[in-house]
Amino acid sequence: MTKPNIAIIIGSTRQSRFADKPANWLLEKAQQRDDMTFELVDLRDFDLPLFDEVASNAWVPSSDPRAVAWQKKVGEFDGYIFVTAEYNHSISGSLKNALDQAYTEWNRKPMAALGYGGVGAARAVEHLRGIGIELQMVPLRNAVHLGGGEFFKTSPIGQNAEMAEVEQVLAPSLNAMLDELAWWAKATMTARAA
Repeated sequence: MTKPNIAIIIGSTRQSRFADKPANWLLEKAQQRDDMTFELVDLRDFDLPLFDEVASNAWVPSSDPRAVAWQKKVGEFDGYIFVTAEYNHSISGSLKNALDQAYTEWNRKPMAALGYGGVGAARAVEHLRGIGIELQMVPLRNAVHLGGGEFFKTSPIGQNAEMAEVEQVLAPSLNAMLDELAWWAKATMTARAA
């Protein structure tokens, strides 16, 4: 069996976003493993329109070539880690729109999250899990929450320190999340192949 190929999807498109710092840290740490491969996927690289198809691509093929390109990209992966902020107790509009632009490509694949913000995007991650269930993904229990003092230590609105400054605090949840992701990615790959 080939190694699971995992997308780390940056869920914010704001020019002033903080997402790049934790996303790059996550990619660096994840690439130290030898049981999965990882690719950073930035929503900024996809000029997605607001969802305006006749129906989900579960029922009707999408007509907008930008949506089709996004579907092709997310279809390349065996699982996903979403890097998400918390906007008004939920995920960003750009991430919700990106999730809505595909359906069959997400099905029967695991999803994990790294959330950041004052409470580690806990409420956004919970919303993301509910959306994932509707998209027939396998939401993982374990997530990484960069919140509280660790968030303000690394954020530009705080001390703007490097992620290495909080790595010791995040390492146990990161390792648990990646271990769980590896298990589910292999299990769902086997099931999809059968």
